[in-house]
Amino acid sequence: MPSTSPIRQERGLAAIRPYVPGKPIEEVQREYGLTDVIKLASNENPLGPSPKVLAALQAALPELHLYPDAQAYTLSRAIAARHGVAADMVRIGNGADGVIRELCVSYLEDDDEVLTSMSSFPVYDISAAVMRARIVKTPLKNLGFDLQAMAAAITGRTRLIFICNPNNPTGTIVTADEVAWFMAQVPEHVIVVFDEAYYEFVDSADYPDTLTYVKSGTYPNVVVLRTFSKAYGIAGIRLGYGIARPELLAPLRAASESFPVNRLAQVAGLAALEDDEFVTRTVAMNAAGRAYLCREFDRLGLRYAPSHTNFILVHIGP
Repeated sequence: MPSTSPIRQERGLAAIRPYVPGKPIEEVQREYGLTDVIKLASNENPLGPSPKVLAALQAALPELHLYPDAQAYTLSRAIAARHGVAADMVRIGNGADGVIRELCVSYLEDDDEVLTSMSSFPVYDISAAVMRARIVKTPLKNLGFDLQAMAAAITGRTRLIFICNPNNPTGTIVTADEVAWFMAQVPEHVIVVFDEAYYEFVDSADYPDTLTYVKSGTYPNVVVLRTFSKAYGIAGIRLGYGIARPELLAPLRAASESFPVNRLAQVAGLAALEDDEFVTRTVAMNAAGRAYLCREFDRLGLRYAPSHTNFILVHIGP
């Protein structure tokens, strides 16, 4: 019978298992002598990038000799306007991964604890281990985060909690009611990070609106992460952001690299925000493809997790 107790991994560099991304198409072509390759491993947008993004990047190429705006002033304000928050509540990073790393650098000390779930995004583990923090993982429940188990695992050493919602790689969500109950259990000294990289693909009335926690100020310990990599189709440009109270984000700005987000990424983000039609097409295409795959899995008798993302966890045998 599997253990239900949290698992503590090794510390520091010894704990790091390097993140292995999906093999690039170019590598597969070289390895197998192929020319026509369709890659499914990294949840990339099959529509490619928005035409508006491509046009904006083309126009920006002559400015590559200039350093980027270190504060991403214009893009920060565009994101803030999109979500109805102040510009100083937005932190833009080199992908959402960049914001995750900045959170860990800013808030973790030796022997602090980072709480997350088994079978979730491995970047949490890596960034926490870099700061010699202790990783505490609770088991999945119905292939999703067990927030009751996570609440029970919080200690005086817990500093950060990462909740991937929808979860990568299971595709499941925790509901608004579950999140509301959980937040009521979290002490003020703990920062709760909702990683919502796939939120555009969710079509469920039970999905929580975590931005309300940030906007209301009721929970000043909440960070909401979003990305341009999936629905916006610009994974190669590396652009993501976090939304939180200004006082929570202030240490991230102090610990930041000199230029965390390059010039082209900022240009691409602005153009992507202006192309809602592209995102609508992406979400509709994904919903149709997801429904098709589920029907075929049912026909084949394959077990799969109910997905709220642009991927499906399916059991195809040993």
